[in-house]
Amino acid sequence: MTLPNDAIPADAPWWGTDAHRRFLLTDAARQFEFFGRSLDPSGGFHAQDYAGRPIPDAPRELHATTRMVHSFALGHLMGVKGADDMVDHGMKAIWNLHRDPDHGGYLWSFAPGGGVADGTKLAYGHAFVLLAVASAKQAGHPDADRLLADIREVIEARFWDHARGRMSEEYARDWQQISTYRGMNANMHMSEALLAAYEATGEDVFLHRALGIFDFFIGQVGAAHGWRLPEHYTEDWQIDAGYEGNPMFRPKGTTPGHSFELARLLLQAWDLGGRLDTKLPEWAGQLYSRALADGWDKARGGIIYTVDLAGQPLRTNRYWWPVTEAIGAGAALLKAGGNAAREQEYRRFWQDGSRLFIDHVKGGWFPEIDDQNRPDALQFAGKPDIYHAIQADLLPLLPGLSHAAREMPLLKS
Repeated sequence: MTLPNDAIPADAPWWGTDAHRRFLLTDAARQFEFFGRSLDPSGGFHAQDYAGRPIPDAPRELHATTRMVHSFALGHLMGVKGADDMVDHGMKAIWNLHRDPDHGGYLWSFAPGGGVADGTKLAYGHAFVLLAVASAKQAGHPDADRLLADIREVIEARFWDHARGRMSEEYARDWQQISTYRGMNANMHMSEALLAAYEATGEDVFLHRALGIFDFFIGQVGAAHGWRLPEHYTEDWQIDAGYEGNPMFRPKGTTPGHSFELARLLLQAWDLGGRLDTKLPEWAGQLYSRALADGWDKARGGIIYTVDLAGQPLRTNRYWWPVTEAIGAGAALLKAGGNAAREQEYRRFWQDGSRLFIDHVKGGWFPEIDDQNRPDALQFAGKPDIYHAIQADLLPLLPGLSHAAREMPLLKS
């Protein structure tokens, strides 16, 4: 079954209705089917083109492998056929192909069939190892505890700055420092992984570390900059407003999509902490409102990629993932007591996500669109992994703001 692009009503009730649930579960089923074909018997997962064909010779990057494990762990809990095989295959790839047996830690990428493609050790990738392992543990994978112990040791010894309560960034394969760069993105994803680890283990240290990351980037930096979040920092954590690196992972400026993502994570942390820390939902609302004002492209739809510290557009490219994160934040705010205006915004995110990005025929989301709203391929080859878009489908269906893996809806319910 597929739904037409205009299946989301313009004004009739939708949030929380059977039609809303069916729409989300239908897209989730299409995604699991599309990405379920990516398993490569020689190791890891194929990158896939728009039609679902393997992209020859594409390296297997750590964030893609781990996010597949996380996503299919959720699929396993939903009863998705074959999801347990995907999780098991991915966990083996993390341990046998990404893990560095000589120096410890996890390699950024391996070549199809095995062999190191890029031995860099990145905080960003290691955060996703923790996320994958935490989700696999909640899904009952038998090897989760071994990987959890290993990734904890690596983070403690190599990445976690115990004095500042944040992550350092990047090293060579043998752990020689290769730059003094510090970034928000890796720390944001570490906070996500820490919350998942707290849910999986119940150990308070994980929640406390996530809260410390939020205190710095949002309570200190964001509050002092109009609730915009600078992405790049020097080694002593001073804002580096002129920095520009990889156009996907380290673009210049601030990224509204990350503010949406952090708004959702703040509400998850608030919920996990017993809803006692009232500043967390306040910060979430501020981040969400600023990101919506800065990022939403009213003329074309979608969310632009980056703005400067004054809110002026820098990169007006429109990718799929900021829309999925706006959906997640909007759903979290609705669960936390949002009003009719928030429901309209949530609906609008889905209307444009469906119109611009969802492949209603083959499954998955197109990662980028051009000025005429057609699928484009300037930044990405094929459809990236399932992680962002499957969470947009699943998180709104959860009854609460946390305990995600333990409360997955059944796909066919």
